[in-house]
Amino acid sequence: MKTTLNVKGIAGRRGERGYVMVVVVFMAALSLMVMAATLSRTGATSRLNSRNNSYLECLSASEAGTERIVARMISDYRNGGDALVTANLGQYRTNVPSASDSPYWSSFVFSDAMGNLGRTYVQVTSNYSYVQLESQYAGLGGFATGYRVISNARPASGQTSVVNAVQQDLQLATIPVFQFAIFYSGLLEFTWAAPFTVRGRTHSNGSIYTGSSQNLTFEDYVTSSGTIQKKAWAGYSLGAMSGGIGYGGGSSTNVPSLTLPIGTNNTSSAVREILNIPPSGESPTSAMGKERYYNKANMILLVSNSTVQLMLQSNYTATITLQWTNSLSAFVNTNVSFYDAREGQTVLATEIDAGKLTKWLATNAAVSSVATAPIILYVADNRSAASKLESIRLVNGTTLPTSGFTLATPNPLYVLGHYNVTNSSHLGTTNTSSSVPASLASDALTILSSNWADSKSAYSLGSRNKAVDTTVNAAVLTGIVPSGGADGSSPFSGGVMNVPRLLEDWGNGSKHLTLNTSLVNLFNSARALGAWDTPGVFYYAPSRDFSFDLNFKNPSRLPPGTPQLGTFIRGRWYNAPAGVTNYAGL
Repeated sequence: MKTTLNVKGIAGRRGERGYVMVVVVFMAALSLMVMAATLSRTGATSRLNSRNNSYLECLSASEAGTERIVARMISDYRNGGDALVTANLGQYRTNVPSASDSPYWSSFVFSDAMGNLGRTYVQVTSNYSYVQLESQYAGLGGFATGYRVISNARPASGQTSVVNAVQQDLQLATIPVFQFAIFYSGLLEFTWAAPFTVRGRTHSNGSIYTGSSQNLTFEDYVTSSGTIQKKAWAGYSLGAMSGGIGYGGGSSTNVPSLTLPIGTNNTSSAVREILNIPPSGESPTSAMGKERYYNKANMILLVSNSTVQLMLQSNYTATITLQWTNSLSAFVNTNVSFYDAREGQTVLATEIDAGKLTKWLATNAAVSSVATAPIILYVADNRSAASKLESIRLVNGTTLPTSGFTLATPNPLYVLGHYNVTNSSHLGTTNTSSSVPASLASDALTILSSNWADSKSAYSLGSRNKAVDTTVNAAVLTGIVPSGGADGSSPFSGGVMNVPRLLEDWGNGSKHLTLNTSLVNLFNSARALGAWDTPGVFYYAPSRDFSFDLNFKNPSRLPPGTPQLGTFIRGRWYNAPAGVTNYAGL
């Protein structure tokens, strides 16, 4: 058999095998390229992820660096005020997270945005001055110092060189408490009040109860560290609380508490110490010492069973001490007694004639140095009289020292007749243009109309003189007897309507009690302990015309010795560029 060889077929198959080989090589090369690209992309992604993780870690570390300083500043401010914060600026700057706190912090290097390692940027951005406050306190003025805290952080080791930074701008501020129309350190009650309109800021460090059968209107911002609610209270159900509640300026709950800068203890009994004579050995420049009215006063009147003396002091040091024989009888009367039906006690009072005091200050050579200064008169009646309530009473108070007048006492205080109104056409109005900056600080405050008669004070309510219209223009800082609560005992005793106590028949609203004021409650009464009782027992209610005195929004018109509420205000938080100390955001 003859075999024929197909040369062309063999050559064709060889060509096909060559082509396949080229394709295989190409695909292998392509796969390698894809693999290389994938590995490259994976590496890049890994690096990006690592860098992003490092960025976030450094951001958190930077924030921790600033928060460390902020926490220390808050603590120092509470315990020593702005002065202690200023004194410790150098310590803040070297206070960075370290391995001694936790081994974790050895992973980071901290700097102050100016290239200095192991430091935090802490600088004063505005000196202590009266400014409009920021954040949740917008609309209020206060004495504030501005600070800026910046921390830069980078990894201590690793492939990334990320540097991140956090900048915090903040204010350490003191807010004059009399900038509030109403301020309570605890539960603030409007429950079952008559129709009431609040013209000014309202704040409570506790909750606010609003339910009543009458309308309640807040014309300005209302804040509470607790809740704001209608609540079944003192025997009244929610269904009975049909009155409308209006918030013309808005409201917020669960806001930070505002407290006096006396330290970390702001209980009622601790805060009430601002009315008491300081204990022996307490520094007047301590946190508590600076808030005591005794230390703020430039006139201190002390009454005991055997002596009456007046001390004039400057910078916490007595300069002159006057005895009873030094004409103190020109404005002081210690032989005053009347009956307080709410307390169920006879009152033994040291009576201050404010008009005569004003004249005495202007004419007595011994006190000429304080006659033109804002006057803070501290009075303590320390007599011990069995079954009597040692108290202070202010009379003839239409004219006060022109630069301002504050009377502070640890005793219960009674104010008889019109107070701080020199222009008779302003009586019964909100016009306080003729008034001077004035405040009354006491254990309890009772207002008596000019028709009050001591001689009839022990008579039944119907047999006493009926009250007449009365106007009092002064900020009020005083204690309350807390309400009994839901069981109905002593209901509303601590309510805002009952802060000024009454002992007369005001005609169930036919007579007017006009109060241009700021009502402040920081503590419970410790001496005048009689609880409020329903109208008809020891009083009939007036028409309460209470208004916030707009003068108090002007720092030059605040009453002498106005207590200041310390607060820490976080202004702005920035993830700032590294190495920048004046970032202002985008």
